[in-house]
Amino acid sequence: MSKIDELTKRLCPDGVEYRALGEFASVDRGGSFQKKDFTDEGMPCIHYGQIYTLYGLHVSETLTFVAPDVFSKSKKAHPGDVVMAVTSENMEDVCKCITWLGQSDVAVSGHTAIIRHDQNPKFMTYYFRSSAFEADKRRLAHGTKVIEVTPAKLLDVRIPVPPMEVQEEIVRVLDSFAELEAELEAELEAELEARRRQYAYYRDKLLSFENAERERERPSK
Repeated sequence: MSKIDELTKRLCPDGVEYRALGEFASVDRGGSFQKKDFTDEGMPCIHYGQIYTLYGLHVSETLTFVAPDVFSKSKKAHPGDVVMAVTSENMEDVCKCITWLGQSDVAVSGHTAIIRHDQNPKFMTYYFRSSAFEADKRRLAHGTKVIEVTPAKLLDVRIPVPPMEVQEEIVRVLDSFAELEAELEAELEAELEARRRQYAYYRDKLLSFENAERERERPSK
């Protein structure tokens, strides 16, 4: 029996409780800065498009910033909030989310949902990235060219809410797998780069006939 099984059996012998998200969380729309508002320095911000392309599951520092006056007028996520992109051109990316783990608030662009809750932040994001939530997402999504999930509809989604001790152990295990995956990806990328260099070396060597041609063209004495 794993530690998670043991904790679950001891702390919730009748099974893990499922609750509607709206019972323990609020869901607000992000807004309203745009990419044109980015600055080289200033206050931290997250644009919804970055959730698809630039960030992993958990974020403690942003890659972009906005000026203080733009920040003051923007919707913000607090440390521990989940930031979810609720608009995408495909079903796979819609509802992708990150955990904001920075030390202060962060400005959040439009086309997002800011989920403020009282659970383990990483547990929430892991669940929203799971196949279990995938079914809810597909049920709530609408649109053809642009896929969208209305933030308010997320309030009715029922989510497993195990005791905090169980959530923490689940997060510990999934963090370990995520770290291992990152290590393997780095090793594979290094191996791939080495093979690319090897291929380039032998390609150039095997296809370089210049010296032989020059030897034939050199006049005899």
